[in-house]
Amino acid sequence: METSLSYSGPKRGWLLPLRLTTFCLNMLVVVFWMGNPIFLKAPFLLYCIITLIWLIALLFLPRTRYYFLFQFLTVLQFLGEIFIEAGIVYATGSMHSPFATLFLLTIVSAALLYRLVGTLVVASLVSAAYVTVALINAAVFFPGGEIIQAFKEGFLGGDDALFYSTFLHISIFYLVAFISGYLAQKLQSKDKELHSTSAELKKARLETGDILYHLNSGLVTIDRAGDIIFFNRAAEHILQVQAADAAGRNARDVFAGSLDSFSRALISVFDAGRRATRNEFAITRSDGRTVPIGMSTSILYDEENDVRGVIGIFQDLTEAKRLEEQIRQADRMAAVGELSACMAHEIRNPLAAISGSVEVLKGDLPVSGDNERLLSLIVKETSRLNKMLSDFLLYARVGRTQFQKVDLIRTISDVMEIIRQHPAFTAQINLSLESRRQVVYISADEDQVKQLLLNLVVNACEALGMSGGTLQFVVQADIGPDGVERICLAIRDSGPGIPPDNLEKIFLPFYSTKKGGSGLGLAIVSRLMEAMGGQIEVYSQVGVGTEFRLYFRGVLGDFQSYTAPAETHHASR
Repeated sequence: METSLSYSGPKRGWLLPLRLTTFCLNMLVVVFWMGNPIFLKAPFLLYCIITLIWLIALLFLPRTRYYFLFQFLTVLQFLGEIFIEAGIVYATGSMHSPFATLFLLTIVSAALLYRLVGTLVVASLVSAAYVTVALINAAVFFPGGEIIQAFKEGFLGGDDALFYSTFLHISIFYLVAFISGYLAQKLQSKDKELHSTSAELKKARLETGDILYHLNSGLVTIDRAGDIIFFNRAAEHILQVQAADAAGRNARDVFAGSLDSFSRALISVFDAGRRATRNEFAITRSDGRTVPIGMSTSILYDEENDVRGVIGIFQDLTEAKRLEEQIRQADRMAAVGELSACMAHEIRNPLAAISGSVEVLKGDLPVSGDNERLLSLIVKETSRLNKMLSDFLLYARVGRTQFQKVDLIRTISDVMEIIRQHPAFTAQINLSLESRRQVVYISADEDQVKQLLLNLVVNACEALGMSGGTLQFVVQADIGPDGVERICLAIRDSGPGIPPDNLEKIFLPFYSTKKGGSGLGLAIVSRLMEAMGGQIEVYSQVGVGTEFRLYFRGVLGDFQSYTAPAETHHASR
């Protein structure tokens, strides 16, 4: 008998109620209708026990692990049920019994559990039980009460009532078995097809939904009424709006206020009746940040070519705008570099001639008093102009960065030795270096790193002045906004600090608050960091000190955490 005991889906949903209904009907007939006859007491008690065990096992035991146990219990239950029903039919009139229909419930139950062949086998058992009951009942009316004689006289001897009644019941049993088994088998086949199709559909939906949800570009879909249908993760991040708060709501309500330009860009496609070309506009998010948006829209049509909705795909253009500005800046600086090279040649030659001539005059002419001071001033200012011109050339024409493996700790140590010999350094300045590792490598240009460190340290020493203070280098690990590890070098001084009004301007060329300063020192630092792909930030508090943080690409080790001093303002490049 081919079986399928996977009690799941529609099988289990129909099988349990039908089996319990058959059991309850048998119990009602045996106990209440027939008054629990003696010859059915023991078989019915056994049938009840088997049914109880079958029900408990079905509900609480893992069916895949106890498959053969379920088969055995199910077969016992069917056999016991057929036996009880045969007893009921025998005791209530045999072929005239109204309870012969109980056999049909058993056959239908078998159809829900077994395939067509198995259901026909059960129908054969039922037919055999019914014939046996008919023969036993017929034997009572023949001399000697023998079954063989009853069969000869009753079925073969011309008892039409017995023969046709039995034949009719057997025909009904097989007909019900065939129809119910066939339908159950077809239902099982269609159920498998439906399950497979549903699984494939679910998989396709999951894959499509995952792809759309995890796109790096924001994606919003609205219907003809303007209600939001789809809202992916990138849209949440860019617009600072949660998908749970947007789904099913009208775009005009969700994007009201600072995001109104976004909803207008979507809904205006309905009015135009065609897809919009690339559109750029700015939005102000809930965090107060203004973000440039680039969006393309398409109309979604149905099978009848009617407009169903609009699809909007958009990106945050902040990084693209920044890169675009960097390219423009690089182009400008390249032009300035070419111009500065020509100017340097034209200016340095007269400056050298002026400085040389003045030196000759000072040596050949007996000058004194104001004339001597004027000649010395000419030489001094000529030297200052020449230095400013050199700084300008360095700012305008930062050399090509030669990336290499640079030992940052050794480079800082070299800069500390150099600064100790600089005129701006005094004995009252306390230099120190903190790092949990003796060797820290970064990917940079060593000459450019030394140049920018010297510029920063000289500025710090000049800010500390004769009163002195602390000048500290701290090397630590850091994680960038893109999740990539990097090296942070913090240069902190205890100087007077930078006023908030000046803090955002310190990296601008020719901006200086120092007397005689060129205003190119920090501008050169910023240019060098950009050339090496690094980042610089400055934190300052008046009366407390200033800290510059330089971020380099490098190989990280085990660093201790580092906390910046209290800050009120900061600027970054």
